[in-house]
Amino acid sequence: MKTPQPTTTLEDQPMPVRAKLAAAWTSFMFLYAYVDILNFFTPGVVEDILDGRVFEFALSQTFSTTALILMAVPIFMVLLSMTLPAGVNRIANLIVASLYVPVTVFNVVGASWLYFYGLGIVLEVILLALILRYAWTWPRTAPSATMATSPDPETVRAQQQA
Repeated sequence: MKTPQPTTTLEDQPMPVRAKLAAAWTSFMFLYAYVDILNFFTPGVVEDILDGRVFEFALSQTFSTTALILMAVPIFMVLLSMTLPAGVNRIANLIVASLYVPVTVFNVVGASWLYFYGLGIVLEVILLALILRYAWTWPRTAPSATMATSPDPETVRAQQQA
């Protein structure tokens, strides 16, 4: 007779806010890049690029530099979300995600494939909303009792020298 195996439950470990933010920025960048790549399959896009135009903009060093900056900021947010101190991290994520909502929505202007761009923008805005939520609700810790009652290092040094 076979002994029944005990059932186990998978452990659901809490995910640090920094990891959530980095994952959301990474997902945002994959989606942002993939929508741009798939856009090349929209009729007329490649021809316009070969003619030196993207949407209403002339292809130039200024255009390319601006596009690079627009892509580099969220890319660096992946790194910064994992490395900045909590307070600065929270503020940076709130500011950058807030600024990228209108930048993302602007991409639908002049789009000929509204279902495609609409879906891409909705998904990107959902990710930005998650980033804003994670940053806004960043967990806080109360100062410990020992920190509140312990003298600062300067006071301890002064007392030791006296």
